[in-house]
Amino acid sequence: MKRIYRFACGWLLLAWATGLGVLQAAEADLILHHGRIVTSDRQFSIHPAMAIRGERVVAVGSDQEILRGRGPHTTVVDLAGKMILPGLIDSHTHPAEAAMTEFDHPIPEMETIADVLRYFQSRAAVVPEGRWLVLQQVFITRLREQRYPTRQELDRAAPRHPVVFRTGPDASLNSLALQRSGIDRNFRVTDGGSGFAEKDPGTGEPTGILRNCTRYVKIEESGKAPSPEDRERRMTELFQDYNSVGLTGICDRDTSPEDLDLYRRLRDGNRLPVRLSALWHIESIGPLDDILKRIRQVAAEPLFLEKNPGLRVLGIKTYLDGGMLTGSALMREPWGVSRIYAITDPQYRGVRFIPADRLAAMVRTAVESGLQFSAHTVGDGAVQALLEAYAEVNRTIPIARTRPCISHSNFMSREAVDLLPRLGVSVDVQPAWLYMDARTLVSHFGYDRLRWFQPLRSIFAAGGVAGGGSDHMQKVGSLRSINPYNPFLGMATAIGRKARWYAGPLHPEEALSREQAIRMYTSYNAWLLFAEGELGSLEPGKLADFILLDTDLLSCPEDDIARTRVLETYLGGKRVYRRAP
Repeated sequence: MKRIYRFACGWLLLAWATGLGVLQAAEADLILHHGRIVTSDRQFSIHPAMAIRGERVVAVGSDQEILRGRGPHTTVVDLAGKMILPGLIDSHTHPAEAAMTEFDHPIPEMETIADVLRYFQSRAAVVPEGRWLVLQQVFITRLREQRYPTRQELDRAAPRHPVVFRTGPDASLNSLALQRSGIDRNFRVTDGGSGFAEKDPGTGEPTGILRNCTRYVKIEESGKAPSPEDRERRMTELFQDYNSVGLTGICDRDTSPEDLDLYRRLRDGNRLPVRLSALWHIESIGPLDDILKRIRQVAAEPLFLEKNPGLRVLGIKTYLDGGMLTGSALMREPWGVSRIYAITDPQYRGVRFIPADRLAAMVRTAVESGLQFSAHTVGDGAVQALLEAYAEVNRTIPIARTRPCISHSNFMSREAVDLLPRLGVSVDVQPAWLYMDARTLVSHFGYDRLRWFQPLRSIFAAGGVAGGGSDHMQKVGSLRSINPYNPFLGMATAIGRKARWYAGPLHPEEALSREQAIRMYTSYNAWLLFAEGELGSLEPGKLADFILLDTDLLSCPEDDIARTRVLETYLGGKRVYRRAP
C-alpha cells in the first residue's frame, strides 16, 4: 500500500526520528507504558509505551525510553500488557438520520414478516385512521422469509392506514398508500429520473412494490416533531455511543446544510467527541446546469476550505444505482426471476439512476472544483459505469488528487479491482453487510456469482485502497442498529468472511489478515478522508486519538475479535469514554 503514504507529510518522518529527543526536553502530559501500542504506521510497528503532550503524540518506544519524559505533573498509566490502537474511523455513516430514528417511538427488532406485520398492527392501534404508517430499512435480506411483505399482507395489518415498508429507494405499499400516491396501472416516471412500479403480469395492476420510486409516495409525517435541542441531545448520545466502540472519527456520507449546522453547533459548544468529515448530498434529477452549479457551490463552503480535521466537508455524494438489499442494484448480468426480490422479468438488471453523459459531467465538475466525488454504487454494473466515468474524466484531468471514491462497491470484477489503483480510486466498503446478508445473497445468486463480492484481499494485492465503514443509518446501539456500526464485527467479518444463518466462509480467498483489517479502520480510512497527516496512526506529531482494548486483536482466537470491548477512548489526548467496571 505504498501509495497511501506517498501523500504523507515529510515532517512526520523527521518527528519520528527526533521524537525521543523532543520528549526529553519537556515533560509529557500523559505516558502509557507496559502495553502493546499498535501504531498502524507504515511498518505496522508495535511498542510498549507512548507519550502524549497536549493533543499530540510526542514519542513511542520502549518503556525505559518513554518514562524518561515523566515529570512531576505527568499522568502515568500502566497498561498491564493491554493493547492500544489508533482511534478507529468509520468511513460511512448517516448520524443525523440515525440519531432521530426512535425519537417518536421505539422500533423493535424484526426478523420475520410476522414481526413486521405486528409492528404495523401495533402502530395502527395508536395512530389515527388515515395517517401514514412508515417502516424504513428493515431489509428483506435480513428477514427469515427473505421477501417483501405483500400488498395484501399490509392491507390486512392496517386496512385503514396508508402503509409503506420502505428500504431506501424501493418499497412495498399497501392498497391505500398506492391510492393516496396516485400509483395505478397507468403510472409512469415523468421527472427525468429512473424507476418503475412492479405490475402483476396477469392483471397489469401494481403489486405494491416500487423500484426507485419512493419519491412519488406522498407520505405525511405523523410523529412528533423534534426541537433543535432534541436533535443536539440525541446526536450527542449517538456520538458518545460511537466512542464506546472505539470510534473517534466518522464520515457522514450524505450530509445536508441542516446537518452541517447541527455539527457546527456541537463543535462550537465543545460537544463533538468525534472528528467528523462529510460529503454533501447532490441530487442527480433536474436540469444539469443546476446540478453542476450546486456542485461548485460546495467548493465554496467554509468547512471545505478550512481543512480542519475536527469538522470538514470533503466533497459530494450522489446515488448511481439501487441496493443489493432491495433488489435494484445495477448488475452486469440479469438478476434472474426471484421470489426473494419479487422479480418477474428474466432480463431485469437493476436500476441505473444517472445516465452516462450526466455522470461524467458531474464527476468532471467535482474534480475541477477539487472535491472528492463518491456515489452509492452497489452492483457490478454500477461499479463498471462509475469507473468508466472516472476514466473518461481522467483522460483530460488527473482525478487521483481528489481521491475519488466508490461507496459500497459490493459486487466487483477482476477488471474493476485492477483499475482502482491505476485511476487512484478508493472504495468505501461495509464488511458487516457480508455478515448480515450472505445467506440471502447466496440463496439468490449462488456461491460462484459472489466470487467478486467485497474482494478485499484482491483490492489490497492490486495496490488499491479500501476503507471500512458501516452505513449506519438507524437506531443507537452498535449491534442493534440498522447496519451495525461495531467496528470489531466489521474486522471479524473481513478476516473470517463468516455470516449469520450461513454455514462456512464466503470465498475465504478474499479474507484479510488481522493487520489489514485494523488498517481498514485506521490508516486506510485516514487516507480516504484526506487526514493521514493527522490521524490513522500513532506517530510523533499526529493527534493523540487512541483506544484501549480488553482483547489483543493480533493474537486472540478469531471468534473473540467481534466480542472485543473498548475500555477507554481518547480524543486529542483527552479521555472521552471509559467503560464502567
